[in-house]
Amino acid sequence: MKLTKLFGIHAVQAALDYSAKKIHHAWIDAQRQDKRLKQIIEDLADLGIKIEKSERKKLDRMADGKNHQGIVIEVDMPTMRTEEQLKLAVAALTEMPFFLVLDQVQDPHNLGACLRTADAAAVQGIIVTKDNAAGITPTVCKVASGAAETVPVYQVTNLARTLRWLKEQNIWVMGSSGDAQQSIFDADLNMPLALVMGAEGTGMRQLTQKQCDFLVKIPMAGQVESLNVSVAAGVLVYEAFRQRTK
Repeated sequence: MKLTKLFGIHAVQAALDYSAKKIHHAWIDAQRQDKRLKQIIEDLADLGIKIEKSERKKLDRMADGKNHQGIVIEVDMPTMRTEEQLKLAVAALTEMPFFLVLDQVQDPHNLGACLRTADAAAVQGIIVTKDNAAGITPTVCKVASGAAETVPVYQVTNLARTLRWLKEQNIWVMGSSGDAQQSIFDADLNMPLALVMGAEGTGMRQLTQKQCDFLVKIPMAGQVESLNVSVAAGVLVYEAFRQRTK
């Protein structure tokens, strides 16, 4: 069992909502009296979780100087899901499939940010590679701000094979590439979809790109050639979300 610390009202509330049994300990700022924090403290107490009143400086250290909003909790680390669990999840879907695929994305901050976007835009899961890729870590959990508890992350050993399987399930595979001819804003995304993002700097591997049904690009009007992968994922995911919910 791996433990990690989460902090902040949103992250702690998400842990209470989706994985309360995984919370082991809580530290709170003894000086704070705001309403939202009081309610969370009551919920933690009702679950029998040990609550320790602490000085703000201690919480600052536990949260690495980030804004903890007066609360830090210790929880079991969210676990990575397997290829078999992905297949079961796809088979059980009652809504139109929508997955985000990250091809060897290695920065945990990018994975955490993608999790937050995925949670907000109703993505049903993130698929990552087993090798040369970020997995669930304390940094990912902190950046995700609760989304690591709500969005499953599936780890696969052979991404090309997984993409072929998704296509066999009638899920369209769309890749993001600066060399694509079609703009994301001209593409029809109101369909069962797996959106593939390439790694930082190098983009999608050639074998991965070959499995894509079509490619799209984000129009760039400035001098920079590309966006950070998590920012680009946010643009693409939200365009799909807009089309699927209008």
